[in-house]
Amino acid sequence: MASANLYDPCTPPAPRAVSRTLIIVLGALLASAACAQELTLEEALRRGEEANPRLRAAQAEASALQGQLEDASALLWNNPTAAGEFGRRTVPNDARQREYLIGISQAFEIAGQRGYRREEAERLLAAYAEQIRELRRQVRAEVSRRFLAVLALQMRIETERAVLKLTEDSAAIVDKRFRAGEDTRLQANVAEVEADRARNEVRSLEEQLVQARAELAALLQLAPADLPAVRGELGAVTPAYRLDELLGLVDARPQFRAFGHREEAARNRLALERASVYPDVTLGVGTGQEGPSDARERLTLFTVSVPLPLFRRNAAGIGRASADLTRTQIEREAALRDARAQVIALWRNFESLGVRVARLRDAVLPRLNENQQLSQRALRAGEIGIAELLLVNRQLLEAQRDYFAALTEHETTRVTLEEAAGWPPEPRPATSPAAKP
Repeated sequence: MASANLYDPCTPPAPRAVSRTLIIVLGALLASAACAQELTLEEALRRGEEANPRLRAAQAEASALQGQLEDASALLWNNPTAAGEFGRRTVPNDARQREYLIGISQAFEIAGQRGYRREEAERLLAAYAEQIRELRRQVRAEVSRRFLAVLALQMRIETERAVLKLTEDSAAIVDKRFRAGEDTRLQANVAEVEADRARNEVRSLEEQLVQARAELAALLQLAPADLPAVRGELGAVTPAYRLDELLGLVDARPQFRAFGHREEAARNRLALERASVYPDVTLGVGTGQEGPSDARERLTLFTVSVPLPLFRRNAAGIGRASADLTRTQIEREAALRDARAQVIALWRNFESLGVRVARLRDAVLPRLNENQQLSQRALRAGEIGIAELLLVNRQLLEAQRDYFAALTEHETTRVTLEEAAGWPPEPRPATSPAAKP
């Protein structure tokens, strides 16, 4: 019986005739192009950070907050005002005199508004820098999950092909015995059907692998024709942390540091709105000339103006700022509580999956592999029939599928757990709160 002709883009089939040389050469070229993009996890993470559109857009938007900080750090918040008056005066002898008055005035804040405004801008910029760090962690976690999905499918396809080879060998033995009159047509048909089912399963996994590679390529912003393969080992990683350590790291995540900066910014906004009740003092100086030409008068004026805060006391601005501060505090408390609950739930799932993976790897799969080898020898010796062999093969295949599913979920849960807890911990910024992201 002919073996299955499975398509593997990285291993083109060997030529069988000289007339197919051109097709084989083209297939080899396409295969080499398909295998060119083979990434390690480190390379995928680097590409993901460099190419992610959300991360790049967030980094570009930081310039707006930097401009707000520059405005708030100016010497004075209000610009000076220049004014001038020019006119003609008609005197009783019908003479016309030109007169003018020019001056400049400046409003000064007297309740510390400049400091509140600058501190608010610094905190907002620092919060945005922490948000970018949090977004970078999210991007890395998503790339890791996509990478693990591709790696798991690649390894599972290799395992399924090995089982398919065993199934095809068994079908070949049954077919040989059928032709020799030792087995029935029913047994031969059962063996061939089982081999076809195994081929279809491999094809189905290859289709899933193409989809998983396409999703990874989209996340890394690769060209549509580039479907990257990945290189690495998929195994149950033993964590270097405990649950209490993870819970202690939650509030140090960039997300919650950003909450802290936004809360301080809201406090400074509230203080600014309260300080704005105090009126700005406007000082001015001017000079001019007036009067008839034979008695010209030169004027030098100093002006002071202060609005009286009688009717409008900025109640709306103070109310909005107070509501923003309360809302920020509530959001931070709720997010922190949800994050800790998520870490606890993920840790329990992670531990349970670790037990499942260890049991399948250390207890179930070795016995089933031994049973499969024993059943192959027994089939060749005529001690068992195809039905018993297929039962053993199916048990092995299902156990391997359960193992890869549990292993993939175990590692995906680990990545999500570390993302939720903020592991590994990032060093706190050593610069001022207004450090650029």
